[in-house]
Amino acid sequence: MKIFNLLQALVLLILFLPGFSCGNKSNPDEPPKDTKNLYSLKDFAMGVDLSYAGQVEDHGGVFRDSGQVRDPFRIMKNHGANYVRLRLWHHPLWVRTVYNNPVKTLYSGYEEVEKAIKRAKALGMSVNLDFHYSDFWADPGKQNPPSAWAGIKELQTLRDSVYNYTFSVLKKLKSKGLMPEMVQIGNEINCGLLITGLQTGFPGLNGCNNQWANLGAVLNSGIKAVRDASADSAVKPLVALHVADPKNLEWWFGKVTTEGGVTGFDVIGFSYYPLWHTTVSFSALPALITRMKTTFGKQVMIMETGYPWSTGGSDSYNNQFGNQTPLAEFPFSAEGQLQFMKALTLNVLKAGGSGIMYWEPAWITSQMKDSWGTGSSWENVTFFDFQGNALPVVGYMNAKYNK
Repeated sequence: MKIFNLLQALVLLILFLPGFSCGNKSNPDEPPKDTKNLYSLKDFAMGVDLSYAGQVEDHGGVFRDSGQVRDPFRIMKNHGANYVRLRLWHHPLWVRTVYNNPVKTLYSGYEEVEKAIKRAKALGMSVNLDFHYSDFWADPGKQNPPSAWAGIKELQTLRDSVYNYTFSVLKKLKSKGLMPEMVQIGNEINCGLLITGLQTGFPGLNGCNNQWANLGAVLNSGIKAVRDASADSAVKPLVALHVADPKNLEWWFGKVTTEGGVTGFDVIGFSYYPLWHTTVSFSALPALITRMKTTFGKQVMIMETGYPWSTGGSDSYNNQFGNQTPLAEFPFSAEGQLQFMKALTLNVLKAGGSGIMYWEPAWITSQMKDSWGTGSSWENVTFFDFQGNALPVVGYMNAKYNK
């Protein structure tokens, strides 16, 4: 009996030792205790674009949650993120020019993206791989072909190049157990991809110039590459097409499916920055999402969005947001940012949308460089304050939504 009592006392002593707790908040692998809901992919894609995270970390950026330094991927996971979006550039040698370093990591090049995919998948998050089909940023105003493709003159050669590149990247990832769950064929391809900075004779893919048949042929080559590369894979990526500004949705997808003959994709994706994209109002967006889903029979997702939590800044890089007029119900504050994301998420859910991916929540200020500055032009739109502390907005990913 005395031995039994002694053992009980030892057990009690160990349990109450400082720091001994199954729920120790200092454990970076444990989700926050205030988590309300963690959504599965079947419920809703709670996505975050972490393309800049590795570069920020390499140049002094530090992320904190509840006062503790944390891995930004883990912070997002703990608060409910289930998808990580990552951009891929073909051969971004310009990065080394910016840093004046001939051996600098090619950020958003294949090797760096592969590392980021590993980080996401190690935490159980799915991946959306965003092929820009460019060495540089691809957006509505810039869709420059990779330098390796600049001299192409024949449409079939271009189709083969898109197919072979997409296929080879995905097969390499598949061989390492890193097949992404979603693949974007292009980024914000409003008039098309591979349509600016062209040499004479490069095939025309500009839908705004009624070259939908050529554009469709190239998009179909990319889609086929995804299907072929994943034919023997346990992971079958969804294929997404992505344009900017909801005002373009009905026009663009109507044209690309009929005149371009592109129907084998799964996801209608669009960028929605309400301070820039004002034609479709915040209140009118849900009806448009429902209409797109019904008309085309595809999933509908917001691939990029963002809203400021401050009008200030902490570096010399001019911020892209902050001079605009805030939406009526959402001031430029930490609470306003949170309420915007909760309202947007509820609207998309009610409309039958499949997810939202927030653009660059981890692009905090650091000594990282790009072509325009050092630091971040998005530091007041991230999920972190100017000291790298997680803001209340992370709570939208685990809030309870009643559709």
